[in-house]
Amino acid sequence: MLPCSYLFVPASHPQRFAKALATPAGAVIVDLEDAVAGPAKPAARDALVAAAPALAPHGERVWLRLNARDSAHFAADVELLRALRPLLPQLGIVLPKAEAADDVRALRAACPGTSVAALIESARGLDHARTIAQTEGVTRLVFGSIDYALDLGGLDADDAEAMLYARSTLVFVSRLAGLPAPADGVTTAIDDAAKLEADAARARRLGFGAKLCIHPRQVETVEAAFRPTSAELAWARRIVAASRAAGEGAVQLDGAMVDRPVVLRAERLLAAAGEQP
Repeated sequence: MLPCSYLFVPASHPQRFAKALATPAGAVIVDLEDAVAGPAKPAARDALVAAAPALAPHGERVWLRLNARDSAHFAADVELLRALRPLLPQLGIVLPKAEAADDVRALRAACPGTSVAALIESARGLDHARTIAQTEGVTRLVFGSIDYALDLGGLDADDAEAMLYARSTLVFVSRLAGLPAPADGVTTAIDDAAKLEADAARARRLGFGAKLCIHPRQVETVEAAFRPTSAELAWARRIVAASRAAGEGAVQLDGAMVDRPVVLRAERLLAAAGEQP
Protein backbone atom coordinates (compact mmCIF):
# COMPACT_ATOMS: atom_id res chain seq x y z
CA MET A 1 0.00 0.00 0.00
CA LEU A 2 1.32 3.43 -0.94
CA PRO A 3 2.29 5.78 1.90
CA CYS A 4 -0.27 8.36 2.95
CA SER A 5 2.24 10.13 5.19
CA TYR A 6 5.95 10.91 4.84
CA LEU A 7 7.68 11.93 8.07
CA PHE A 8 10.90 13.94 7.91
CA VAL A 9 13.73 13.22 10.33
CA PRO A 10 17.10 15.05 10.23
CA ALA A 11 20.01 12.92 9.02
CA SER A 12 22.15 14.68 11.63
CA HIS A 13 20.11 13.14 14.47
CA PRO A 14 20.31 9.36 14.04
CA GLN A 15 18.98 8.89 17.57
CA ARG A 16 15.59 10.00 16.19
CA PHE A 17 15.44 7.42 13.40
CA ALA A 18 13.93 4.68 15.56
CA LYS A 19 11.31 7.04 17.00
CA ALA A 20 10.27 8.13 13.52
CA LEU A 21 10.01 4.54 12.32
CA ALA A 22 7.95 3.63 15.38
CA THR A 23 5.19 6.02 14.24
CA PRO A 24 2.45 4.85 11.86
CA ALA A 25 4.02 6.93 9.07
CA GLY A 26 3.86 5.16 5.76
CA ALA A 27 7.40 6.36 5.01
CA VAL A 28 10.21 8.14 6.82
CA ILE A 29 12.39 10.63 4.93
CA VAL A 30 15.89 11.00 6.32
CA ASP A 31 16.70 14.59 5.41
CA LEU A 32 20.14 15.71 4.26
CA GLU A 33 18.93 18.98 2.78
CA ASP A 34 17.09 21.68 4.74
CA ALA A 35 17.30 19.96 8.12
CA VAL A 36 21.11 19.80 8.11
CA ALA A 37 23.36 22.87 8.05
CA GLY A 38 26.18 22.85 5.50
CA PRO A 39 29.07 22.25 7.94
CA ALA A 40 27.16 19.36 9.54
CA LYS A 41 26.43 17.48 6.32
CA PRO A 42 29.63 15.34 6.19
CA ALA A 43 29.05 14.09 9.74
CA ALA A 44 25.39 13.44 8.91
CA ARG A 45 26.42 11.27 5.95
CA ASP A 46 28.77 9.28 8.15
CA ALA A 47 26.03 8.85 10.76
CA LEU A 48 23.64 7.59 8.12
CA VAL A 49 26.09 4.94 6.93
CA ALA A 50 26.55 3.83 10.53
CA ALA A 51 22.79 3.65 11.05
CA ALA A 52 22.09 1.78 7.81
CA PRO A 53 22.03 -1.74 9.36
CA ALA A 54 19.30 -0.63 11.77
CA LEU A 55 17.32 0.97 8.94
CA ALA A 56 17.60 -2.00 6.58
CA PRO A 57 14.76 -4.08 8.10
CA HIS A 58 12.32 -1.25 7.34
CA GLY A 59 12.85 -1.63 3.60
CA GLU A 60 10.73 0.62 1.41
CA ARG A 61 9.60 2.79 4.32
CA VAL A 62 12.98 4.55 4.34
CA TRP A 63 13.64 7.41 1.94
CA LEU A 64 16.51 9.87 1.74
CA ARG A 65 16.21 13.51 0.72
CA LEU A 66 19.40 14.59 -0.97
CA ASN A 67 20.60 18.09 -1.64
CA ALA A 68 19.57 19.59 -4.96
CA ARG A 69 21.44 18.68 -8.12
CA ASP A 70 22.82 22.22 -8.51
CA SER A 71 24.09 22.41 -4.92
CA ALA A 72 27.70 22.04 -3.81
CA HIS A 73 26.67 18.98 -1.78
CA PHE A 74 25.14 16.86 -4.54
CA ALA A 75 28.31 15.03 -5.59
CA ALA A 76 29.03 13.94 -2.02
CA ASP A 77 25.42 12.83 -1.64
CA VAL A 78 25.75 10.66 -4.75
CA GLU A 79 28.84 9.03 -3.29
CA LEU A 80 26.86 8.40 -0.12
CA LEU A 81 24.14 6.73 -2.17
CA ARG A 82 26.67 4.40 -3.74
CA ALA A 83 27.92 3.45 -0.29
CA LEU A 84 24.39 2.91 1.00
CA ARG A 85 23.08 0.85 -1.90
CA PRO A 86 24.50 -2.51 -0.68
CA LEU A 87 23.21 -1.77 2.84
CA LEU A 88 19.80 -0.32 1.90
CA PRO A 89 18.92 -1.77 -1.52
CA GLN A 90 15.31 -0.52 -1.35
CA LEU A 91 16.21 3.04 -0.37
CA GLY A 92 14.13 5.59 -2.27
CA ILE A 93 15.32 9.11 -3.01
CA VAL A 94 13.48 12.39 -2.61
CA LEU A 95 15.04 14.77 -5.11
CA PRO A 96 14.55 18.42 -4.10
CA LYS A 97 14.32 21.37 -6.48
CA ALA A 98 13.47 19.06 -9.40
CA GLU A 99 13.16 21.41 -12.37
CA ALA A 100 13.79 19.21 -15.39
CA ALA A 101 13.82 15.58 -16.44
CA ASP A 102 17.61 15.83 -16.65
CA ASP A 103 17.77 16.29 -12.87
CA VAL A 104 16.25 12.83 -12.46
CA ARG A 105 18.31 11.32 -15.26
CA ALA A 106 21.56 12.63 -13.75
CA LEU A 107 20.76 11.03 -10.43
CA ARG A 108 19.80 7.70 -11.97
CA ALA A 109 22.84 7.73 -14.24
CA ALA A 110 25.01 7.96 -11.14
CA CYS A 111 22.88 5.49 -9.17
CA PRO A 112 21.04 3.19 -11.63
CA GLY A 113 17.74 1.74 -10.55
CA THR A 114 17.02 4.40 -7.95
CA SER A 115 13.34 5.15 -7.24
CA VAL A 116 12.79 8.90 -7.19
CA ALA A 117 10.12 11.07 -5.59
CA ALA A 118 10.52 14.37 -7.41
CA LEU A 119 9.97 17.43 -5.22
CA ILE A 120 8.39 20.22 -7.26
CA GLU A 121 9.07 23.54 -5.51
CA SER A 122 9.57 26.24 -8.13
CA ALA A 123 7.82 27.80 -11.10
CA ARG A 124 10.29 26.10 -13.44
CA GLY A 125 9.69 22.77 -11.76
CA LEU A 126 5.94 23.14 -12.11
CA ASP A 127 6.33 24.15 -15.77
CA HIS A 128 8.29 20.95 -16.42
CA ALA A 129 6.26 18.75 -14.08
CA ARG A 130 4.69 16.78 -16.92
CA THR A 131 8.02 15.69 -18.38
CA ILE A 132 9.46 15.06 -14.92
CA ALA A 133 6.50 12.84 -14.07
CA GLN A 134 7.03 10.86 -17.27
CA THR A 135 10.74 10.31 -16.64
CA GLU A 136 11.86 6.76 -15.95
CA GLY A 137 12.41 6.13 -12.27
CA VAL A 138 10.00 8.76 -10.95
CA THR A 139 7.49 7.04 -8.70
CA ARG A 140 5.67 10.06 -7.27
CA LEU A 141 5.55 13.85 -7.42
CA VAL A 142 5.74 15.84 -4.18
CA PHE A 143 4.72 19.47 -3.71
CA GLY A 144 7.23 21.70 -1.93
CA SER A 145 4.70 24.40 -1.16
CA ILE A 146 6.90 26.64 1.00
CA ASP A 147 9.77 26.94 -1.47
CA TYR A 148 7.30 27.23 -4.34
CA ALA A 149 5.58 30.18 -2.65
CA LEU A 150 8.96 31.81 -2.06
CA ASP A 151 9.99 31.28 -5.68
CA LEU A 152 6.87 33.06 -6.87
CA GLY A 153 7.82 36.26 -5.12
CA GLY A 154 7.05 35.41 -1.54
CA LEU A 155 3.45 34.25 -1.78
CA ASP A 156 1.82 32.94 1.38
CA ALA A 157 2.16 29.15 1.32
CA ASP A 158 -0.90 28.95 3.57
CA ASP A 159 -3.03 30.82 1.02
CA ALA A 160 -5.03 27.95 -0.46
CA GLU A 161 -6.23 30.03 -3.41
CA ALA A 162 -2.70 31.12 -4.35
CA MET A 163 -1.50 27.51 -4.25
CA LEU A 164 -4.48 25.99 -6.06
CA TYR A 165 -3.05 26.09 -9.58
CA ALA A 166 0.15 24.34 -8.56
CA ARG A 167 -1.66 21.65 -6.60
CA SER A 168 -4.18 20.98 -9.37
CA THR A 169 -1.39 20.82 -11.94
CA LEU A 170 0.53 18.19 -9.97
CA VAL A 171 -2.59 16.05 -9.61
CA PHE A 172 -3.29 16.40 -13.35
CA VAL A 173 0.21 15.58 -14.62
CA SER A 174 0.54 12.67 -12.20
CA ARG A 175 -2.60 11.15 -13.69
CA LEU A 176 -1.33 11.70 -17.24
CA ALA A 177 1.93 9.94 -16.38
CA GLY A 178 0.18 7.03 -14.69
CA LEU A 179 1.75 7.89 -11.33
CA PRO A 180 0.07 7.59 -7.94
CA ALA A 181 -1.65 10.71 -6.65
CA PRO A 182 1.03 13.20 -5.54
CA ALA A 183 2.05 14.06 -1.98
CA ASP A 184 1.16 17.49 -0.63
CA GLY A 185 3.57 19.77 1.23
CA VAL A 186 4.01 20.30 4.94
CA THR A 187 1.88 22.10 7.49
CA THR A 188 4.35 24.09 9.54
CA ALA A 189 1.97 24.73 12.46
CA ILE A 190 2.99 21.76 14.59
CA ASP A 191 0.61 22.52 17.47
CA ASP A 192 -2.44 23.44 15.39
CA ALA A 193 -4.29 20.16 14.98
CA ALA A 194 -7.31 21.81 13.37
CA LYS A 195 -5.21 23.43 10.66
CA LEU A 196 -3.39 20.19 9.93
CA GLU A 197 -6.68 18.34 9.63
CA ALA A 198 -8.10 21.02 7.33
CA ASP A 199 -4.95 21.08 5.17
CA ALA A 200 -4.94 17.31 4.78
CA ALA A 201 -8.67 17.18 4.01
CA ARG A 202 -8.26 19.88 1.35
CA ALA A 203 -5.36 17.99 -0.23
CA ARG A 204 -7.43 14.84 -0.44
CA ARG A 205 -10.36 16.71 -2.00
CA LEU A 206 -8.01 18.09 -4.66
CA GLY A 207 -6.81 14.60 -5.54
CA PHE A 208 -3.61 14.21 -3.50
CA GLY A 209 -2.85 10.83 -2.03
CA ALA A 210 -0.38 11.71 0.73
CA LYS A 211 1.15 14.55 2.72
CA LEU A 212 4.54 15.43 4.17
CA CYS A 213 4.88 15.65 7.97
CA ILE A 214 7.51 17.51 9.97
CA HIS A 215 6.69 16.14 13.42
CA PRO A 216 5.62 12.70 14.68
CA ARG A 217 2.45 14.10 16.24
CA GLN A 218 1.19 15.04 12.76
CA VAL A 219 1.30 11.51 11.40
CA GLU A 220 -1.90 10.03 12.81
CA THR A 221 -4.00 12.99 11.64
CA VAL A 222 -2.57 12.79 8.15
CA GLU A 223 -2.99 9.02 7.95
CA ALA A 224 -6.63 9.33 8.98
CA ALA A 225 -7.29 12.10 6.48
CA PHE A 226 -6.19 10.01 3.50
CA ARG A 227 -7.92 6.79 4.52
CA PRO A 228 -11.61 6.24 3.71
CA THR A 229 -13.91 7.08 6.61
CA SER A 230 -16.33 4.55 8.10
CA ALA A 231 -19.21 6.40 6.42
CA GLU A 232 -17.46 6.27 3.04
CA LEU A 233 -16.79 2.56 3.42
CA ALA A 234 -20.39 1.86 4.42
CA TRP A 235 -21.55 3.76 1.32
CA ALA A 236 -19.10 1.89 -0.89
CA ARG A 237 -20.21 -1.51 0.41
CA ARG A 238 -23.85 -0.67 -0.30
CA ILE A 239 -23.04 0.57 -3.80
CA VAL A 240 -21.08 -2.56 -4.69
CA ALA A 241 -23.71 -4.86 -3.21
CA ALA A 242 -26.53 -3.09 -5.08
CA SER A 243 -24.60 -3.21 -8.33
CA ARG A 244 -23.90 -6.90 -8.05
CA ALA A 245 -27.47 -7.68 -7.11
CA ALA A 246 -28.72 -5.83 -10.19
CA GLY A 247 -26.21 -7.36 -12.58
CA GLU A 248 -24.91 -5.23 -15.43
CA GLY A 249 -26.23 -1.73 -16.05
CA ALA A 250 -27.33 1.15 -13.87
CA VAL A 251 -29.35 0.77 -10.68
CA GLN A 252 -31.16 3.17 -8.35
CA LEU A 253 -30.15 3.44 -4.71
CA ASP A 254 -31.49 5.96 -2.20
CA GLY A 255 -33.12 7.88 -5.03
CA ALA A 256 -29.87 8.28 -6.99
CA MET A 257 -28.71 6.61 -10.17
CA VAL A 258 -25.72 4.32 -9.71
CA ASP A 259 -23.80 3.62 -12.92
CA ARG A 260 -20.38 2.19 -13.67
CA PRO A 261 -18.25 5.24 -12.66
CA VAL A 262 -19.96 5.34 -9.25
CA VAL A 263 -19.33 1.63 -8.76
CA LEU A 264 -15.68 2.04 -9.72
CA ARG A 265 -15.28 4.83 -7.15
CA ALA A 266 -16.84 2.60 -4.51
CA GLU A 267 -14.53 -0.26 -5.41
CA ARG A 268 -11.48 2.01 -5.18
CA LEU A 269 -12.51 3.20 -1.73
CA LEU A 270 -12.77 -0.39 -0.54
CA ALA A 271 -9.43 -1.27 -2.10
CA ALA A 272 -7.82 1.73 -0.39
CA ALA A 273 -8.98 0.30 2.94
CA GLY A 274 -7.61 -3.13 2.09
CA GLU A 275 -11.03 -4.65 1.48
CA GLN A 276 -11.81 -6.93 -1.42
CA PRO A 277 -14.37 -5.08 -3.56
